[in-house]
Amino acid sequence: MPEYTLAAVVSVVVVVALELLLLRTGLFRRPAYWITVVIVLGFQIPVDGWLTKLSAPIVLYADEHASGIRFPWDIPVEDFAFGFSLMTLTLLLWDRRASRERAAAANGRRPRASADQEPARER
Repeated sequence: MPEYTLAAVVSVVVVVALELLLLRTGLFRRPAYWITVVIVLGFQIPVDGWLTKLSAPIVLYADEHASGIRFPWDIPVEDFAFGFSLMTLTLLLWDRRASRERAAAANGRRPRASADQEPARER
C-alpha cells in the first residue's frame, strides 16, 4: 500500500478508535456532526479540486505514494480521509473539553486552566 494511502487509512482508523474506545463523546450519533461533514465537503471539493486538477495542478502528488484513485475533479481520495480525520479529531477534542468543563461547573468546581490561559487571581 502506498505511503500516502496508508497514512490516510491509519488516520481514519486511529480517530474512529479514539472515539469508540476512549473518548466516547457520541459524536458519530449526532445529526449536527453529519451536517458538519456535508458542509466541509461542500467547501473541500471545489477548493481541493481546483488545487489538484491534473490540467494545471497547484499541488502535486507523487504517483508512487498514493493510490492513484481521484474523484471527483482529480481529487486524490486520500485527501478526503485526511479531511475526515482532521475535522473529526478537532470536534472530538473540542467536545471532550466542553464536557469536562460542564461537569466541573455542575460539581461547583472551576475547570482547570489550560496552558494558554492564566489562572484568575483573586483580589
